[in-house]
Amino acid sequence: MKESLMDVVCCPLDKADLDLDVEDRDEEEVLAGTLTCTECGETYPIEDGIPNLLPPDMREEATA
Repeated sequence: MKESLMDVVCCPLDKADLDLDVEDRDEEEVLAGTLTCTECGETYPIEDGIPNLLPPDMREEATA
């Protein structure tokens, strides 16, 4: 995920801004980390450079 996407992504639950916590990156992209909503506190994982912005209940169903 490119950090420039932070200007356009928002929490799918309440449309608030997201804070980025980077765990791993290469030169231009975030490879692993989390996005945290500034309003509701929900977290969304970034894995292999892909942010998972599914709401929590749908995220659990998708992995089952």
